[in-house]
Amino acid sequence: MGNEKIFNMQFSKLYPLLIAKAEKKNRTRAEVDEVTAWLTGYTPEQIESYLSTDLTYGDFFRQAPALNPNRALITGTVCGVRVESVEDPLMREIRYLDKLVDELAKGKSIEKVLR
Repeated sequence: MGNEKIFNMQFSKLYPLLIAKAEKKNRTRAEVDEVTAWLTGYTPEQIESYLSTDLTYGDFFRQAPALNPNRALITGTVCGVRVESVEDPLMREIRYLDKLVDELAKGKSIEKVLR
């Protein structure tokens, strides 16, 4: 799947998939919202409000109010790709969120996930 296709997908379609991934492993939506808020600077209420809009996934990250400076500490692989090696800056932000949700789903404590 090309980057542009992912960037143009609706946030309201993709975010529930992240929540479902975490919930399958007995994590909560609140935890997914917390890691998303940590990464992007959005509040959980803002995240919730975007679920009823046609905001794209790319724009969700482009318009993030305060990307966390510690996000560069996120390392490892998601779908076989090293997040720190992703060249496209926008795709790297998306992969950071994927990695945080993966770590939640693997049972890491929220404190460890939020570097």
